[in-house]
Amino acid sequence: MVRTAPRQPVPARRADAERNIAAILEAGTRLLSSDPSASVADIAKAAGVGRVTLYGHFPSREALVDAVMDHAVGLADAVLEDPSLDTAPPPEAMIRLLRSSWEILDRHRRLFVAADRVIATERIRQHHEGPLRRVERLIERGRRGGDFRTDLPLQWLVTAFFSVVHSAAQEREAGRLAPEEVEHVLVTTVLSLLTSGARGSA
Repeated sequence: MVRTAPRQPVPARRADAERNIAAILEAGTRLLSSDPSASVADIAKAAGVGRVTLYGHFPSREALVDAVMDHAVGLADAVLEDPSLDTAPPPEAMIRLLRSSWEILDRHRRLFVAADRVIATERIRQHHEGPLRRVERLIERGRRGGDFRTDLPLQWLVTAFFSVVHSAAQEREAGRLAPEEVEHVLVTTVLSLLTSGARGSA
């Protein structure tokens, strides 16, 4: 009688895979946020897995960076959860949101550089749909109360918000904006965009 090795239970294999994926995403976020040119081999080594294992979950660098971006944005969205954004006067809430968003984005701005190299801008925006829904709710509340302009489409204002913040990260990374300038530039630019033409604005 031929003996066969006992099969490994599927749940155990799934648990191993989930641990490997979590380790890869954590390592990818950490390394790409430090060096946008970090290689797949570097990320696999930092995650404690082989390249074959990494490619088994993420078949290309694009797929890996895409997943890392999704992971990082998910973590940031949880940090940005702030009930006061729904109750504070809209301009004040927007300033709070910009400041907290920038603190997180500044830590991961090089991850954006890595993403820009392999992922379409529209796909990067899709990763931000959760946080951008929060921005949309805030702008809509400001429009209802007369704090923010209503002469431009709501979705265009949300897109403009995303574009300005994304560009700030690029300018900061390129050295065209000094670290101490970014917050002021962001707040001034976004509030000017949102309040121009609003009731009571100069």
